[in-house]
Amino acid sequence: MTARSIRRTTATRSRIAAVGAIAVAGTLLLTGCGDQTKDKGNDSGDASTASAPLADKLPASIRKAGVVKVGSDIAYAPVEFKDSSGKTVGLDPDLADAMGKQLGVKFQFENGTFDALLTGLRSKRYDIAMSAMTDNKNRQQGIDPDTGKKVGEGVDFVDYLSAGVSIYTRKGDTGGITSWSDLCGKKIALERGTVSEDLAKAEVKKCPKDKKVTIEAFDDDQQAQTRLRSGGADAASSDFPVAAYAVKTSGGGKDFELVGEQVEAAPYGIAVAKENTQLRDALQAALNAVIKSGEYQKILAKWGAADGAVKESVINGGK
Repeated sequence: MTARSIRRTTATRSRIAAVGAIAVAGTLLLTGCGDQTKDKGNDSGDASTASAPLADKLPASIRKAGVVKVGSDIAYAPVEFKDSSGKTVGLDPDLADAMGKQLGVKFQFENGTFDALLTGLRSKRYDIAMSAMTDNKNRQQGIDPDTGKKVGEGVDFVDYLSAGVSIYTRKGDTGGITSWSDLCGKKIALERGTVSEDLAKAEVKKCPKDKKVTIEAFDDDQQAQTRLRSGGADAASSDFPVAAYAVKTSGGGKDFELVGEQVEAAPYGIAVAKENTQLRDALQAALNAVIKSGEYQKILAKWGAADGAVKESVINGGK
């Protein structure tokens, strides 16, 4: 997903910077899955460590295993989602595949709820978290944005894209909503642990006591979309690429419309445990090689995210 945090927060998501219009071509399906199981349909990378140019940069344990375990909320099209055959597809899996060829390993995506991904990373269930996660200081430092207290060790981010957060409504039924300040007295549906949720909570504090924003937070973005589509909310919010994709595809483009400008542009990052600096640096080297080769730009264009491209991957570029 979460932008996935003001963008996604320490235990949360955000999923970007981008901006500009997204045009996702083809017949991509907006489907998702909320289970916590391995996705065997997307073992990324097909080169062996013997032939990959950057294999020697990886920790020996990962070279030996031949796999990088990726925690991801696979219900956030077009960044990562399940296609009609159940295979994990999207921008993140394609980038992981390209990086895997540089490193000579497979990136094995495992599905999980967004707000539990960093917990899974800390418990070593995953080697990395790659899920349209916004790189910000709270996540880097392990700070809960609601309380300001330290709740974990924090993570390092390998940044790979930039994007913002958007609001959308049912098509033809905007209710006068053009910005976050217009949500006072209204109900918004969103994914739990995202920057969208952070923004909504901030707005609650600004609204008059008799016109508070009502927040309905769900485990994944698909559920928030369903709530809006059914008339159970006045608006929904997610990262711009995801919101734009939903507007374009849901109901053949007849269900939703974007309102206002995207806000809180920030980098997406691949989260890595603080102590795993060798893996972090290997991922950065692989990503920069993919950028330099031109494959990066082709992948972003394929998924309608070209406006969020970065010229170089950096570590912990989020503010």
